[in-house]
Amino acid sequence: MIKNTTRNDIILSINNNVGISMSLSSKIVEDIFETIMIELENGNDVKISSFGTFNLKHKKTRIGRNPKTGIESAISARNVVTFNGSNNLKKKIR
Repeated sequence: MIKNTTRNDIILSINNNVGISMSLSSKIVEDIFETIMIELENGNDVKISSFGTFNLKHKKTRIGRNPKTGIESAISARNVVTFNGSNNLKKKIR
């Protein structure tokens, strides 16, 4: 069974490896995620050296099809977040 790493797992890891309190570890993780979200909301890409880049992409309106019924419907324009891993990250997970 594949285990997902949760926000709490990251907080515990910081707490154990750095030796700071759980509340401070939690604050650090929340601040990092909040900063990434704010920058993406402002239309900026977020590059984390040796890890990867979060990009904001705009998708245009398009026609989609319900695979069960075959009925076509419009899919509205929207922004999506993509992640491109750095070469260092890609080398580590190969």
